[in-house]
Amino acid sequence: MLSFFLRTIVLLLFLSLNLFGTFASLTPNLCPLDQRYALIDLKTEFKIRKPDEFLDYDGNSMNVTSYPKTESWANSSSDCCNWEGVTCDTKSGKVIGLDLSCSSLHGRLEPNSSLFRLQHLKSLNLAYNNFTLSPIPDKFNKLIWLETFNLSESSLKGHVPIELLQLTNLVSLDLSSSSSASNSYFAPPPTLLLSIENPPLFLPLLARNLRNLRALDMSSVNISSEIPQEFSYMSSLRSLHLKNCYLIGEFPSSVFMIPNLQSIKLDHNPELRGELPVFSINNSMQVLSLLETSFSGTIPDSIGNLKDLVSLTLSESSFSGRIPSSLGELSNLSSLVLFSNGFTGEVPSSIVNLKQLTIFSVGYNKLRGNFPSGLLNLTKLRGIDLGSNEFTGFFPTNIGQLSKLEAIFAGSNFFTGSVPASLFQITSLTHIYLEDNQFSDILGLENISMLPNLQYLFLHSKSFRISSPVDFNVFSSLKQLVGLALSGILLSTANITSVSDFSSQFRYVYLSGCNITEFPEFIRDQRNLDSLDLSNNNIKGQLPDWLWRLEELQVVKLSNNSLSGFDGSLKAVTGSQINVLDLSSNAFQGPLFIPSTSITYLFVSNNNFTGEVPQLICGLTSPTIIDLSNNNFHGYIPRCLGKYMSSLTDLNLHNNSFKGSLPDMFMHASKLRSIDVSHNRLEGKLPPSLTGCSALEVLNVEGNKISDTFPFQLNSLQKLQVLVLRSNKFHGKLHQYSGAWFGFPELKIIDVSHNDFHGTLPSDYFLNWTAISSKKDNTQLHYIGDFHDYGYYTSVVLMNKGVSMALERILTIYTAIDFSGNRIHGEVPESVGLLKELHVLNLSRNAFSGHIPSSLANLTALESLDLSQNKLSGEIPPKLGDLSSLGWINVSHNQLVGSIPQGTQFQRQNCSAYEGNPGLYGPSLKDICGVIHAPTSLPVSEEEDEEEEGLSWIAAGIGFAPGIVFGLTIGYIVARLLIDLTPLSIDVLFHKEACMSNMLEERRMKRYDDLG
Repeated sequence: MLSFFLRTIVLLLFLSLNLFGTFASLTPNLCPLDQRYALIDLKTEFKIRKPDEFLDYDGNSMNVTSYPKTESWANSSSDCCNWEGVTCDTKSGKVIGLDLSCSSLHGRLEPNSSLFRLQHLKSLNLAYNNFTLSPIPDKFNKLIWLETFNLSESSLKGHVPIELLQLTNLVSLDLSSSSSASNSYFAPPPTLLLSIENPPLFLPLLARNLRNLRALDMSSVNISSEIPQEFSYMSSLRSLHLKNCYLIGEFPSSVFMIPNLQSIKLDHNPELRGELPVFSINNSMQVLSLLETSFSGTIPDSIGNLKDLVSLTLSESSFSGRIPSSLGELSNLSSLVLFSNGFTGEVPSSIVNLKQLTIFSVGYNKLRGNFPSGLLNLTKLRGIDLGSNEFTGFFPTNIGQLSKLEAIFAGSNFFTGSVPASLFQITSLTHIYLEDNQFSDILGLENISMLPNLQYLFLHSKSFRISSPVDFNVFSSLKQLVGLALSGILLSTANITSVSDFSSQFRYVYLSGCNITEFPEFIRDQRNLDSLDLSNNNIKGQLPDWLWRLEELQVVKLSNNSLSGFDGSLKAVTGSQINVLDLSSNAFQGPLFIPSTSITYLFVSNNNFTGEVPQLICGLTSPTIIDLSNNNFHGYIPRCLGKYMSSLTDLNLHNNSFKGSLPDMFMHASKLRSIDVSHNRLEGKLPPSLTGCSALEVLNVEGNKISDTFPFQLNSLQKLQVLVLRSNKFHGKLHQYSGAWFGFPELKIIDVSHNDFHGTLPSDYFLNWTAISSKKDNTQLHYIGDFHDYGYYTSVVLMNKGVSMALERILTIYTAIDFSGNRIHGEVPESVGLLKELHVLNLSRNAFSGHIPSSLANLTALESLDLSQNKLSGEIPPKLGDLSSLGWINVSHNQLVGSIPQGTQFQRQNCSAYEGNPGLYGPSLKDICGVIHAPTSLPVSEEEDEEEEGLSWIAAGIGFAPGIVFGLTIGYIVARLLIDLTPLSIDVLFHKEACMSNMLEERRMKRYDDLG
C-alpha cells in the first residue's frame, strides 16, 4: 500500500513538470522591445576599462571591486529582465531597477543617452564608474519615478542640475565622492569636482521638494554656503551626510532633533560652526560625526539620552569643558572619538559601563589625572588614544588583560615609572605609541618578538635611565615593522652596523641619541624608507653614497654627530626625493654636497664647509628653509637664490665669509620670514627690494661693513618684529623730518648699536611704537617661529644687563631697544615713558645730555636700563626706585648729582653702576663704593668694548636678580644645557627642533584608518 502511494506521488510530479515546461515554452519574454533596445544602446555608449584604485578622503584604499556587468548582457533576442543589474516590474516587464555600480564603465554621460528612455526606473545606481569628468545631465528629471538615485564616486564634474529637485519621489540621493588626500604633506587640498551653483536657492528648494527623502549624501560637493533652517523640516530624513562640502556659518541645531534621524556626518567642514542641542529622550541617533569642524561648546549631559548611539566623533573641533559622565549610559557605543579639542578635567569613571566600546580616543586635549582605570575592564577595546594630554602617574601593569588591543597611543603625557612588561604580551598589537613621557625604564622589551603583527613602535624619550643597553637585534623578528622610534634609548651597537634579518618594510626609523657609532648597514635594504633620524649619536666617518639612492627617502636627519665627509660622487642623484636634509653640527669639511634637487629644508649649520656655495643649490626646485650658518663659505652670496624667493621662508647665512653686497633679490619674497646674514664681510647698502618681504619678521645684518642710512623704507613691513643693524657703518639720523616714529607696528626688538648714527631724537620720537607701548596678553608664552614649518626658531644676540647674551628662542613678548655706541646727542625723549612693555633699554655710549626723563618711571616692565657714558645731568628721578622689575641699572660716567633712589633695586647694584658721577650720594652708596673717583678718561677702546660684550651670560644669571622675561630666557637656556649636555655657544643664532616629530604628529591624526 505504501509503495503504491509513493509511485502515485512520483507520477504526479513527473506530469506536473512536463506541463510546466510546456506552458513555460509558450510564455513570452517579459522585457519589452523598447526597454531591451535602450539597454543595448546604453551598453554601446561606454567602453569597459578597469578603473584606478578608489581612495577615501584620507587616501586609503576603499577596496572596491569592479567588474563589467554589461559584458554579460546577451543579444536583443534574450530577456533583458534576466540581465545582470537589471530589475523589471513583474507585471509590465518595464525596467524599474538598474544597478551598474562598479561596472568599469568609461566614457561621457551624455544628455541624449539612451538611459533616459528607461522612464519607468525607480532605482538607478551608477556609482564607482568613470564618466570622464562629464557634467550631470539635466535630463534626469525625466525619470520621474526614481526613488533611489546613486551617482557617487563616478568622476562627474560641474554644477549639480537644479532639475534633479523635480524628482519628488526620491527616497535616497547620493552624489558623494571622496577627494583623496595627497601623499605629499606639502600639497594643496584637491579641488572638488561637483558644486552647487546657487546654494541659497538650491538648498531650501531641496528641503521643500524632496520631502520623502530618507538618505541624502552630498559629501565632497562644493556647497560653500550655510545650511538653511528648512533642513530641519525634512521629517523623513534618516541619514544626512555632508562631509567636505565647504559648509560655513551656523549649523541649525534643530536638524539634530529630526525625530527619525539616525546618522549625521558633517566632517571636514572647518568653517562650519554650531553647538550640540539638548537631546530628547526618544532620539534615534546612531551615528554622530563632526570631525574637523568649528563646532564648540560643551557636550551636553543629555548626550546620555541617545541610547541607540553606536559612534560619536567630535574630533578636531573646538569643544571644551569636561567629558560628561552621562556618556557612560550609552551602552551600545562602539566608537568614542574626541581627540584634538579643548576638553579638560579627568576622564569620567562611568566609561567602565561602555562594554561594547572598541575605540576610545581623547588625544590632543587638556585632560589630566591617572590612566583611566575603567578602560581596563572594556575587553572589546581595539584602540586607545590618550596622547598629548596631561595624564600622570604609573602606566597600568595589567594593561595586558586587554587581549584584543591593536593600538595604544599614550605619547606626550607625564606617565612615570616603567613601561609594563604585560604590554608586550598583547599579541594583537599593531601600534604602540608611548613616546615623550617620563618613563625611566622599559620592562619586558626582550619579549617584543611576541608581537608578530607590530607595525609601529614609538618609545622615544629623553627620560629613560635604562641601566644596560638594549640589544637592537631583539627587533629583527618583527617582520611587519614599519615605524621604529627608539630615540633616547641606549642601544647595543654590536649588531646595528651589520646586515641583519630585519624587516624590509621600514618607512620611519628614528634612532636619535642611541649611542650609535657607525652608520647602520641595515638601512641599505629599506627601499620604502621615508624618514630617517640618526641625530645626536657619535657616528663618525663618511656618509655612504647608497643612502641617496633610497628612492622613497624624504627626510634625513643626521645632526649632532661626527660625520666628516661624503662617500662617492658629489653629483646630485637622479630620482632622489629627499625633502628635508639636516647635516648640522657635524665635522664636515670641504665643499658642500647637495644630493637632491627636491630638497625643501636644508640645514648644514655648524660644520666646516669651505669654498663657495656650490652651483647645485641653484638647481633646487622650491626650497623653504636654507641654513648655511657657522661655516667657512666665502665668495659672493649666490644670486640664483633670488629665483627661490617666492617659496623661501628662512635664509640664514650667519657667520661665514661672504663678501660683496647683499643681492637685490627680494622683490617677490612674500613668504620670507627671517633673513640673517650677520657676521660676514658684506659691504654696500641694503637692497631696495627688501620692501618686497611682506611677511618678514626678523632682519639681522649685524657684524658686517654695510654703509647706509637707517632703512626707513622698511616701515612698510607690517610684520617686522626684530631689526638688528649692530656693528656696521650705518650713519645719519634715526628719525625722518616728521619727527615721530612712523611705521614698524610690530617691531619689538631694535638694535642699531655700534654704528655712526648721530643727531637728536625729537621729544615725540617714541609716540608710535605700538608693539612696545600696548599691553599684550602674556597668559600664553610663544616664541617667534612657534608656528613655522619644522619648528625653525629665530634667535639673536643682545646686550642685556650688561652682558652679551644669546637668545636661542625669542619670546614674542620680549622687547628691547639698543641705541648704544653711536653719536646721538640732545635730551632723551620724554615720550620714552610710553613704552610700558619695554624690557631692555640701552642708550649708553652716546652724547645724551639733560635730565633723565621722569617718565621712565612708567616703564613697569623694564628689567635692564643702561644710560652709562653719556652727558646726563641732574638727579636720578626718585620714582625709578619703585620699578620692582628693574633688576639692573647702569648710570655710570655721566654728570649726575643728588641722592640715589631708595628702591631695593638701586641699593642692590654694584658700585660700577654709579661711578664717574662725583655728585651722587646716598645712605648706602658709601657702604657699597667707598670713595668714588671719576676716571681720567671716559672713552672706551674698541678692544675693551668687545671684551665687555663677550662677558658670559652665566655671570648675568648669577650676579643679578632676573626679571620675568630674563628669567624665562635664562631658564630655557639652562634647561637646554641640562638636556643636551653640550655647551651653549653665543654664536649659534638659529635653533631648530626635531623635524620628524612634526611630520609624525600630522600622520598620527589619521591613526585609526588601519583599525577599520
